[in-house]
Amino acid sequence: MDVEELAIVAALLIIKRKTNKKKSKEYWVHPLLEERRSKGMFKIFYEDVRKYPRKFFNYARMSVSSFDVLLCLLKPHITGIDTNMRPCISPEEKLFITLRYLGSGCKFVDLHYSYRLGISTIAEIIREVCHFIWVVLKDMCLPQPTKENWLKIAKDFHLRANFPNCIGAVDGKHVRIIKPYNSGSLCYNYKHFFSVILLAICDSDYKFIYIDVGSYGKDCDSTIFTNSTFYQKLMNNDLQIPEPKPISSTNPIPVPFVIVGDEAFGQTDKIMRPFGGSNLTTKKKIFNYRLSRARRHIECSFGILANKWQIFHRPINVNLDLVSCIIKTCCALHNYVRERDGYKFEDTLSIPGFEEVPNGFQRATRRGASYRDVFADYFTTEGQLSWQMSSIN
Repeated sequence: MDVEELAIVAALLIIKRKTNKKKSKEYWVHPLLEERRSKGMFKIFYEDVRKYPRKFFNYARMSVSSFDVLLCLLKPHITGIDTNMRPCISPEEKLFITLRYLGSGCKFVDLHYSYRLGISTIAEIIREVCHFIWVVLKDMCLPQPTKENWLKIAKDFHLRANFPNCIGAVDGKHVRIIKPYNSGSLCYNYKHFFSVILLAICDSDYKFIYIDVGSYGKDCDSTIFTNSTFYQKLMNNDLQIPEPKPISSTNPIPVPFVIVGDEAFGQTDKIMRPFGGSNLTTKKKIFNYRLSRARRHIECSFGILANKWQIFHRPINVNLDLVSCIIKTCCALHNYVRERDGYKFEDTLSIPGFEEVPNGFQRATRRGASYRDVFADYFTTEGQLSWQMSSIN
């Protein structure tokens, strides 16, 4: 390279540096944002909508009383400090913005224009409030069940789903996300979109007992479940689950308390899955029908979750760690609102935004298969339902 070429290269580098220099900010605070305290959505809307409980519930996805209780729990954690430069954003506004984001599925830029806050400020509010919602609600709304809790769950499953000794229903769903930076194909699933997986166990009241969040979209239900801390504790008998007891008055064999799942989960003495195959006997068909009556509670729980918190209706476009935080927060809020405000039956009929996780393959243990036969015998004798034969034909 001669002197002339070197001079040209040097000149091009100088020009590139000048063009890449960071531009000075046009405004310290944009004029649109300066009027937040007089024209922002929170200022003109919050006090008015509180006067109309049904409208408030539709906007914030919870009742006014539930909002106030949650605000009291969060205030010590999300209250900022006023400075000489500007007053801090109130905890009421932070919570209101976060619930709207989770409940409507809107984007940061939508909240930026309506609440007149910077996009980076909105993002920081969402991250902060979601983190502390999970911190304050996880032990209150997703506590580790005691022996008495397990017995109550089993009693309610028997009452509502006619399935004795059942302490939960398990399933997993894909949560759509925008491809995380530098993630390769880790989050790319068999349905050809990017996702992380929410694995959950629920009771018969459509409340979550346990959740596992953040597994990559390429994984399957059984792999996630067997790698979870819950499964390890379940296998090691560290969950205070009651001792096995008979389900039949004529058969004295003690039957363990079980969790029901679909074909993705391996059959053990603690997990019940349906019989596989197409040419099934009547007894096996009846067992599958009765198991599906219990297992539908987890599908309905996912439906209530997705219809209440519509952030799940679209791919979530945030960092992977915030995705996990958002999912955990929505599950905690699901239990919180379900306990205080109930649910709409229509929400249990569809699961928008979620996709099924592919089935893995796990062999049934001999002991698990024998207990499944005990349940199948019970469902065709003293535990039979008057309509079950018509439901399998």
